[in-house]
Amino acid sequence: MTQLTLITGANRGMGFEIAKALGEHGQHILLGARNAQKGEAAAQTLRDQGMTVDAIQLDVTNHESITQAVAKVTADYGHLDILINNAGAAFDAHRAPSILDLATIQQDFEINYFGLVDVTQQFIPLLKQSPSAKIINVTSMMGSLSQALNPESEVFHASAVGYQSAKAAANMFTIQLAKEFQNTGVPITVNSVDPGVVATHFGGGDPEMAKSRGAKTPAEGAKRTIELALDDSKTTATFSNTNGIVPW
Repeated sequence: MTQLTLITGANRGMGFEIAKALGEHGQHILLGARNAQKGEAAAQTLRDQGMTVDAIQLDVTNHESITQAVAKVTADYGHLDILINNAGAAFDAHRAPSILDLATIQQDFEINYFGLVDVTQQFIPLLKQSPSAKIINVTSMMGSLSQALNPESEVFHASAVGYQSAKAAANMFTIQLAKEFQNTGVPITVNSVDPGVVATHFGGGDPEMAKSRGAKTPAEGAKRTIELALDDSKTTATFSNTNGIVPW
């Protein structure tokens, strides 16, 4: 049976690369996008390449938008096999934690944590209709407490406390949800993925400038998420990237 996979924030960047790769592997992709027109344009691009892709309007910071997306997937398909929480953003602009305003921190949490939790909780009933489902949360090594304290880490000098705190919170949600499902016998795995620094428009950045500084291409950043989505194992409650396990 063809797997049905929903990817949030998938009309461009890394989300689009994940959609493309999984579509090439024969999965039926639900391409989530905040802007319906941009989502449909991205979906058509992939359909033109022979993939089975449907666009779905989904703003992860809008509870009603998520509810409507759940209703559509329920009516059209009645189940979901893989949920990839890819949508994210950073608003900190490298401001120090002593001066970063609360409104900006709340913005970071709305999309990177509260949105992720809301999407996940609302789609769990559909995931439970699959004999073996997956939730993959695209978080970041930026949210690793141990790596933030490790002078040898690539994120040691990073300062984006709103974004980093939200990603750390998302990692804890991954852990606790995975444990809940294990303890209650629910056949849904839950894992976090670190894509690394990717050359996209993320955080208002310039992809070309990021690339010149060694950032990964979107395809490279998507690699570990794609591996997990295609993996038949029951791996759960992990935080990893293409190099292996990332310390929490």
